Amino acid sequence: MIRIGQIGMAHDHAEGKMSCVRKYPEIFEVVGVAEENPEILKRWRHHKTYQDVPLMEVEELLSIPDLDAVMVETEELSLVHAAQKCIDRGVHVHLDKPAGGNVEDFQRLLSDAKRKGLTVQLAYMYRYNPSVQYCADAVKSGKLGEIFRVQAIMNTYHSPEKRAWLKQFPGGNMFYLGCHMVDLILLMMGTPERIIPFPKSTGFDGIDVTDIGFAVFEYKHGIATAEAVSVDINGYGRRSLLVCGRKGTIEIRPLERCYADCKGELYLSLKEMTEQREYADCRASIPMPQVSGRYDAMMLDFAEMVRGKKKNPFSYEYELLVQKATLAACGLPVEINYTEIN
Repeated sequence: MIRIGQIGMAHDHAEGKMSCVRKYPEIFEVVGVAEENPEILKRWRHHKTYQDVPLMEVEELLSIPDLDAVMVETEELSLVHAAQKCIDRGVHVHLDKPAGGNVEDFQRLLSDAKRKGLTVQLAYMYRYNPSVQYCADAVKSGKLGEIFRVQAIMNTYHSPEKRAWLKQFPGGNMFYLGCHMVDLILLMMGTPERIIPFPKSTGFDGIDVTDIGFAVFEYKHGIATAEAVSVDINGYGRRSLLVCGRKGTIEIRPLERCYADCKGELYLSLKEMTEQREYADCRASIPMPQVSGRYDAMMLDFAEMVRGKKKNPFSYEYELLVQKATLAACGLPVEINYTEIN
C-alpha cells in the first residue's frame, strides 16, 4: 500500500488526480491534503472528491510516518517550490506541469531527487494515451522511417477571465497548454537544433495576453510545430498529433475524445498503401483500447515506480530538457545544450 498525500488544490488537474488515486484503495492510501490558500480551500474543501480526506498543513503532511509519495497540485508557478519540500524529506513526487518558470530551481529539484534515488514523475498525461504510445512505438521501431515532420496542436477556447489569468505565465498559453505539445515533439523527433517562438496576442476583449502560442522546432532533416491557441472555437475537439516519416504517417485526431474515454482516432498510412495512389486518401483506422480514465495509467505507473518495481521511463535529464524547450518556445532566453539528449 502506497501512503500518498496531496499538496495543493489549485491546479486544474488537482481534483482529477485525487479522484483517480481514490479509485484504487488497494494501491493508494490517501493520508491527507494540504492547501494553504483560503480562497482555493473554500472552493474545493467540500467537493465530493475531498470528502473524508484529512486537511492539514504542508509540514504536518510531510511529517506523517511512512509517507511514500505526494501529488503536487499547486498553482503552476509554485509547483517546484512545493515539490522541493517533498524531495528534501525523502518523498517521491508526482509533479504537475509545467515545472515553473525558473530553470535553476527545477534543475536543483531533479539533481536532489536523482542523488536520493527519488522518483519525479511529470504529469504529461498524453504520454500514457494509447494512441500516443502506439505512435511512439512506431517511431522507435522504425516503422515510420526517419521522422521529418511533427505537428502538435493543443487548442481550446478560454473565457476572457481565463485568458486574463494566463497573463501571469511567460508565453501565456504556450506555457500553460503548449508544454504538452513540446513534450510530444521531443518524444517523436528528439532534441532539436533550434527553437523559434512566434508568440502572438489577438487582443480580443481588450486582453493583452499571448493567446496564440506557436513555435517551430528545427531539425537537421525536418521540422516540427507546436500550437496552443486559447481563442479557438471547438479547439478541444481538434487537438491532434501528426507524425510523418519516410515510410509512413500517423495522425491522431482528436487527441482525446473526452475525460471519461480518452480514445482518439488513429490513422496509419504506409508507403506501400499509397503507391500508384498518391492523389487518394490512403489510410487505415487503427482501433485503440478504451481506457478507464484520463490519469489512471499514469498514476498506476507512478505506483510501480514508488514501489521500486519499475524505472521511470522519462529520465531526469529528459524532464529538464522538456522544461527548457517549453520556456524557449515561450520566447524566454533559455540556454539549451541541444546535444545532451538524443
